[in-house]
Amino acid sequence: MSQKITYVTLLADERIHPEYEKALKEVEKEFGSHYPLYIGENEIYTGEEFEKRSPINTDIIMGYFQKAKRENIKDAIATAKKAFKEWSSLDYTERIRIFRRVADIIEKERFRIAAYITYEAGKNRMEALAEVHEAIDAIRYYCDIYEKNEGYKIKMNVVVEGEIPYTVAKPYGVWVVISPFNFPFMLANGMCLGALLTGNTVVFKPTSEAPFGGLLLYKYYREGGVIAGAINYLTGPGPLFEDEIVTNPDVAGIAFTGSRAVGMRLYKRFTSAQPYPKPIVLEMGSKNPTIVTNKANLDKAVEGIIRAAFGYCGQKCSATSRVYVHKDIKDEFLNKLIERTKKIIVGDPRKKEVFMGPIINKTALENFKKYIEDAINIGGKILYGGKVLTEGEYSKGFYVEPTIITNIPRDYYLMKEELFLPILIVDFVESLEEAIQEANNTEYGLTAGIFSEDEKEIKYFFDNIQFGVCYANRKGGATTGAWPSSQSFVGWKGSGCTGKGVGGPHYLLTFIREQSQTIVK
Repeated sequence: MSQKITYVTLLADERIHPEYEKALKEVEKEFGSHYPLYIGENEIYTGEEFEKRSPINTDIIMGYFQKAKRENIKDAIATAKKAFKEWSSLDYTERIRIFRRVADIIEKERFRIAAYITYEAGKNRMEALAEVHEAIDAIRYYCDIYEKNEGYKIKMNVVVEGEIPYTVAKPYGVWVVISPFNFPFMLANGMCLGALLTGNTVVFKPTSEAPFGGLLLYKYYREGGVIAGAINYLTGPGPLFEDEIVTNPDVAGIAFTGSRAVGMRLYKRFTSAQPYPKPIVLEMGSKNPTIVTNKANLDKAVEGIIRAAFGYCGQKCSATSRVYVHKDIKDEFLNKLIERTKKIIVGDPRKKEVFMGPIINKTALENFKKYIEDAINIGGKILYGGKVLTEGEYSKGFYVEPTIITNIPRDYYLMKEELFLPILIVDFVESLEEAIQEANNTEYGLTAGIFSEDEKEIKYFFDNIQFGVCYANRKGGATTGAWPSSQSFVGWKGSGCTGKGVGGPHYLLTFIREQSQTIVK
């Protein structure tokens, strides 16, 4: 096994650069191909396609993907249902063996996968490679968890003489997995892995903004030994897909990562259309706060906030979007924050020195313009950034400046809604208590951070903050950078629905149900 690469350690490892740059050139040769749906053993071309262009430069057509028709979706669900008996009947140790082989394959191909992520999603090499290694670690971690728990078969207490009782984990059946663009490999992997390792089968549809990450994941799963039909790969329009999966009685569960609006719609439609309650796993973003008290190390705070707010252009559900700063340190903090932001290099993410690449698409670009205009109209003050970049190397992609804004009313939508862009709003408070109150004043609850050198303040933060993933003094990312086996990535309130986070010890339990088995001797 190679040395683990994380968001924190990657920058210090110079060995990755030649291999990554070689992979960039290699994947370019594959651009322009036409890719099918994969249903069971079949490769299906529907006669209707959409193209995937790179946000780095929209002249780059990466490939063409199929628009699935309703009958294709029905067929994929039926195929997954048929494969369920064989896949679920495998001993849990065999599924563990398969996925450990998958992890080895992905590790071998990590630079190729990262190169595709860069082209497809616009991530710099640090973010792209770290995403791949996060997926590798997630697979190995959950194989270890599943093995340690012996497939979740547990002998229970004997209360009646002659009875031997067990609780046994059983899979549900066919799970539908829907993944987003911002972590096209890792987030898809987490959901597909959770379902498949525990014996379920999967119908998998990545977003049309990022079909390549999902395609690679599908191929490596199959290469590692996941049987035909246990995982099926679909692409195409979301509304048609949604209409089928929420009403199809053979769908046993849904796992979705994406916007709150779509997640809540899926939740309501699925729970109302099915004949009985079925599980749904949702991760629906957030409006994440970071608190900086007057007892903080400001250099540490600024670095952590910059990485969390502007890493991958703020297009992370864990990104810091609100900062509450004690008024005593207002000027010093803002000066340091602005000076550090000025050092961010925005540009082509294939270049080693670039920190912030493009945002994902034209819609995001138009949203950026709207948010800046609305901020100004409401009396907001743009301290840095706020511009769309269109000249020179920026002319063919979707590039914007990292942006810092103050003077936004606390009840205005920019302070309440997830923007998913490199826009950071700074507010000022009189006390830690006020900061906590404002941080919690949201329907979201994914990640939150604090910077303070006072242990009592940190304890007060952890005791009172209403978010699932919380950090104190995290220079590597004030609210970002959760890692499998280290931080359970769990959303509270409107950010999730199960209370069990991917990356934590309880995640697999989401995809299984108990059966009580008692044998009388």
